[in-house]
Parts: sequence; C-alpha cells; structure tokens
Amino acid sequence: MFSASDVKELREKTGAGMMDCKKALEACEGNQDKAVDWLREKGIAKAAKKESRIAAEGVTEAASNDNEAIIFEVNCETDFVTKNEKFHDLVKEL
Repeated sequence: MFSASDVKELREKTGAGMMDCKKALEACEGNQDKAVDWLREKGIAKAAKKESRIAAEGVTEAASNDNEAIIFEVNCETDFVTKNEKFHDLVKEL
C-alpha cells in the first residue's frame, strides 16, 4: 500500500493532480516509476480527447516592412481568452 507522502512525491514529480496521482498509485500497486508512466499514458489520452476541439476564437495581427507584409492568426477555444491582455501581448510579440 502507499501513503499520503507517496502521493505528494508523485505529484511533485509529475505536476499531476492529487486524485490522479492517487489513482495512478492504486493502479500500479504503489510503484512510483510505473505510476509516472501510467500518468503519462493518461495525459496522452487526455490530449487526444482535446485534439478534436475547435479553436474558433482568436486574434489576427498584421505587420509590414517596406514592400513586404505578413498577416497571421492565433486561435483559441474561448472568447474569454481573446479578451485577455496577456493573449494580446503574446500575439503582438509573435
């Protein structure tokens, strides 16, 4: 069996949530290394689920220099992000 300090240690190693770490340790019978691999596999599965989401919101930016110009678009999933000043700063920096 594993202790709360084992969950804490795994959480510090991986940055995963407490409940995810607990589930990983339960699934791997307390083995830290196997639990890290288990979390990676689950992370990949979670990313695959998000892959099909549509990023329909975003911001465009244009820049020109003499006779050359570029227009680019940075998309996100929600309009809340597009209203965020940090998002606009990122787009301007790009």
